[in-house]
Order: sequence, then C-alpha cells, then structure tokens
Amino acid sequence: MGAVNGYVAACKDLDGFLVVQSETLRRPPQPDHVPAILDRERAGPGRHRAAKGADGRRDLPEVDHARMRVTVLVPAHDEEDQIAETITSLHAQRRRPNRIIVIADNCTDRTADIAQAHGAEVIRTVGNRHKKAGALNQVLEVLLPLMGSRDAVLVMDADSALDPGFVHHAVLRLATGRLAAVGGTFTGKPGGGLVGMFQRNEYARYARDVRRLHGKALVLTGTATLFRALALKEVVRARRAGRLPGRDQVYDVRVLTEDNELTLALLHLRFRLLCPAECTLTTEVMETWKDLFKQRLRWKRGALENLTDYGWTRVTLPYWGRQLLSLVGIVVIFAYLGATAWSIAVTGRLDFHPLWVAVTGVFMIERIVTVRSRGGGQMAVAGLLFVEMIFDVFLQIAQAKAFWDAAWRRERKW
Repeated sequence: MGAVNGYVAACKDLDGFLVVQSETLRRPPQPDHVPAILDRERAGPGRHRAAKGADGRRDLPEVDHARMRVTVLVPAHDEEDQIAETITSLHAQRRRPNRIIVIADNCTDRTADIAQAHGAEVIRTVGNRHKKAGALNQVLEVLLPLMGSRDAVLVMDADSALDPGFVHHAVLRLATGRLAAVGGTFTGKPGGGLVGMFQRNEYARYARDVRRLHGKALVLTGTATLFRALALKEVVRARRAGRLPGRDQVYDVRVLTEDNELTLALLHLRFRLLCPAECTLTTEVMETWKDLFKQRLRWKRGALENLTDYGWTRVTLPYWGRQLLSLVGIVVIFAYLGATAWSIAVTGRLDFHPLWVAVTGVFMIERIVTVRSRGGGQMAVAGLLFVEMIFDVFLQIAQAKAFWDAAWRRERKW
C-alpha cells in the first residue's frame, strides 16, 4: 500500500458524510526487516492469527520494546482549557510517543490552535454525529491499515494528564505479546468543591481495588489506554464477520459507553488486558451535581446495554454478577434509610437495631480504610457517616434510574 501523504481533503465516506480533513497522515517508517506473515498482513487482506497461550488466551507477536511505535489519539470537543496540559504530559513522558494527534471534533473554540501550538498534529472531523467513538473511528480507519506488529495506539481523553512513566511501563508490558491493551488508573484533578472531593475519594477507592486485583480491572477506561494495533485490527475483522456486535469499525457507535464495549469485545476475542499500578494519570472531575448525575447515568445505562448486546457468556458472567450486586446495594441502602425514617416517624426516636448497627459499622470502616491513600484528613471526613452517605445515596439514585430507564427502554442520551 502506498503512502498517504499531503493534506487529506477527504479520507473516506462514512454514513454519507466526509470523515476527516487533516494535516499529514502518512505511513509510519518501515522496519529494516518485516517477517513474511506481517508483510502479507500489511499488503493485503491476510489475517494475523494470534497464538494461543497456555491459559487459553491469545498471545500477540513479541517485539522489541525499544522499536515499538506509539501513536497517541486525543479526541477533543471544545477542550481549550485542558488540551495544553494533556499534550504537555505526553511530551514529558519518560518514553515519548512517536506521534501525538489531537482529533478536533466539531470544535467551536481554540482547541485545534492550542494543540498545534503545543506540537501536536491536528485532525478535524467533518459532520461527525457519533461523538467520541465516531471521531476515533474516522481516524483509525485511515491509520490502522498502515500499522503492523510494532505499532501501538494510545487513546486518551483531552481532559486527562499522564504521569511521566505511563507510556514507558505500558510499552514494556505490551511488547511481551501477552497483553492486547494496558489501561490506566486515575486520580481526580483539583476543583469541584464538595462534589469534586467525593469523586477524588471514589477514584482513590477504584485505584485501590485495581491494585488489590493485581491490575485486573473490569474496564479499560477512556481516560488512557494503550492498545496493540493488531488487537484493534482483530476487533474490526470480528465485527465484520459478525462475531462481535457493531459495524466493522473499532468502536461501536451505537452505544453510550464505547470504552466498556471495546473491553468486552477484546475479552470475547480471548485477549488479555491489564491496568498495572505503574500506569497512572489524573483526570477532570465533574464540577456540579447535575453533570455528575448525567455522567453516572450514562455510564450505568451504557454498561447495562453493553451486557444486553453480548448476552450471557463466560466473559459477561462476572459483569452480570456485579450488576446484581449493584441492584442489591440499591435495595439495601433504601431499606436502611426507610427503616431509619420509620423508626423516627413511629416512635419519635432512633432505635438502634443490631442489624443496622452492624451495617453502619461495616460501611464506616470501609469508607475510612479505602481512602487511606488520600491522607488523614480525608479519612476523618470519610468517618463522618452522614457525609459519605450523601454521595452514596446520590450514586444509588443515579443507578436506580439507569436500571429503570433500561428496563423501560427509554431514550438514551449522551
């Protein structure tokens, strides 16, 4: 396949509209020697077949980590306040990426100009109706066919900033061929007042859980994940063959949570995924209760619909189990509040039933211990039952609405 050079006026027609207008999109430099199987893969429709590991999972070709090529894709919609910090964090990497591409998706601000001023390539989408997933698909459709075994694609949000060792450690993991993708664990950026504090504590708990599971996170988050290009190609082939939901693109544009769906796709293709403790970053928090509610409603609704698309499989079984536990949690919290309110209303005082005293004690201990990484001040705040209960009830309401909307198939909103 020849190089794709110069200014690309229109790279591909997708659903009746022009996909990309861009700066230079060109084939990455070729290695001195390309194994025959990979040369066939690049030159034609031949399929790369990943080897099967001893655990039944699929291995990819092992490569020299020093020769891996990392292309960063940062989809951005009106992110002029965040994009400079994002790109700066990429330039500050111990192992710097080979290319940084900001995908300016229907921007009405200075996102593109700021990105270019900070040394990133910029690709502007035209007519994209599918938000982040659509923007990424437009660029991946051009770049992915030109990539081989030594290529990796880092997809990250425009409001996130990587810690300096992220790419270095992720590349070392991917180069072994054991993993198809390496995701990050994140902490929250400052801001947002009380609601921001709650989210930072929540993210600390999530990172703790991932570490305790030795990096076995259930979702490769969109904040930052490094993929082997070969694995993304396999996703496209599997969708085209009908082995996975969605049309023949990397991201399924029908869903609300494209990152969760892509995680399920890779797992159903028997690839291994990991979120190692060394791959960390910071990301923006929602600064209002309204925005946070919308975000969590979308996350929960999207996760439920992703599972519905994939059905009941060996891969989705633990995910369905977590949804069941989530539903039980909703019942328990409202039973707890209902029993407390009934006691006050009927007797005029708060009766301490042994069951609810035990539940309260477990809840308080869990809240305190799981934010230890945030320091003594946050542990003290977490120990105040009514403070943490505010956030927990808020999240349970959002989840309950997501279950209700999914059950009644109400209109999905981003």
